[in-house]
Amino acid sequence: MPIRVLAAALAVLALAGCTARASAAGVLNVVTAFYPLEFLSERIGGPGVHVTDLTKPGAEPHDVELNPRQVGTIADAGVVAYLRGFQPAVDDAVAQEAKGRAFDASQVVPLLPLADGTDGKPEPGADHPETAGGGMDPHVWLDPVRFATIADRLGARFAQADPAHAAGYTARAAQVHGELDALNTEMAAGLRQCTRHEIVTSHSAFNYLATRYGLTQIGITGISPEAEPSPRRMGRIAAQARATGTTTIFFETLVSPKVAETVAREVGARTAVLDPLEGLTERGADYFSVMRDNLATLRTALGCS
Repeated sequence: MPIRVLAAALAVLALAGCTARASAAGVLNVVTAFYPLEFLSERIGGPGVHVTDLTKPGAEPHDVELNPRQVGTIADAGVVAYLRGFQPAVDDAVAQEAKGRAFDASQVVPLLPLADGTDGKPEPGADHPETAGGGMDPHVWLDPVRFATIADRLGARFAQADPAHAAGYTARAAQVHGELDALNTEMAAGLRQCTRHEIVTSHSAFNYLATRYGLTQIGITGISPEAEPSPRRMGRIAAQARATGTTTIFFETLVSPKVAETVAREVGARTAVLDPLEGLTERGADYFSVMRDNLATLRTALGCS
């Protein structure tokens, strides 16, 4: 048993009283691993669910570590929503403390294989410790169609855990599914007619979005946002950006923009934010507003009509 999980077990008894009171009040305690699952849980759960997210706002979720109290909340939750392979510390804690109560989003819809290199294939010798399902891309929430299916299944899981409020969970899941369908229609229309179709990103998080809407992702750092790309890879990215007429190099909000800025200077391009929605950085924003901001940014960068 990992030391962090063993130590955290001591916190479980201290939290048991709070959990009992919550259960007595008819509230389903849900723990989520990071923002997209927190978003779905709050929207689908409604007033009958208390959601605790393990990744603090503004934190980069890939390398999150859990304190004993957080592991205690996993042990006491009615449902733990996570994505296996994305956050190793969460995987460890769920395996030890949430057997039979875990909702693994990586098992709900087919995942795409990693596509890190400039040719759409993994870069030889690359190390990817945080990959769902062993070599699969975890960023599934950036495809609204797949995310809608996850919403359906999460609603069904809430209904199973809390049958007394099943009708409400089912209805709210259907509402979220409808909103995601509308978003998909909007994005498909907005990206249908574009001058360019290649997106050069500092972090290879956008393969689901690119695949859904007929784009090609060119990732600078691969699947890990904090990895340092080799000079050879940087040269390949710059050459491909020039060849495709790229005008914008994208970076994200939760990591340094330095790599993107270096490539942009090399090819004479500008930089802009493309948000992978691993966590929120703006107050008042949510999944839908950020995805629509991404759409507007892409339309400008790709010359869409």
